[in-house]
Amino acid sequence: MSGVAYKLVDRAEWTAAREAGSYAGSAVDRADGYIHLSSAEQLPETARRHYAGRTDLMLVAVDLRAVGDDLRWEASRGGALFPHLHAPLPVAAATDERGLSVDDHGVMRFDDGAVGWP
Repeated sequence: MSGVAYKLVDRAEWTAAREAGSYAGSAVDRADGYIHLSSAEQLPETARRHYAGRTDLMLVAVDLRAVGDDLRWEASRGGALFPHLHAPLPVAAATDERGLSVDDHGVMRFDDGAVGWP
């Protein structure tokens, strides 16, 4: 498995996480009991399926070595293995972050003008 995973986060939630030093997850994450992450290959479908039409988001790259044993690769309903973090996400584990919106068709549109992934 890759050493990096990605989290799409509401910009205000990520700003609060930076101040607090960790991210406890979205309402969906907290309800499920873990923070949903995506591999680079999974990210476009995650954006399309769960974030279409959303604005004011951040894409956070997470160094999986920095989260240690709290990370588990678990099967989704469709059987694909997704990285799930069973603990708050330490902001220090974030290696990069980019502002973006996801259009109504699920295409990621980054604040710097880039479209799609990568």
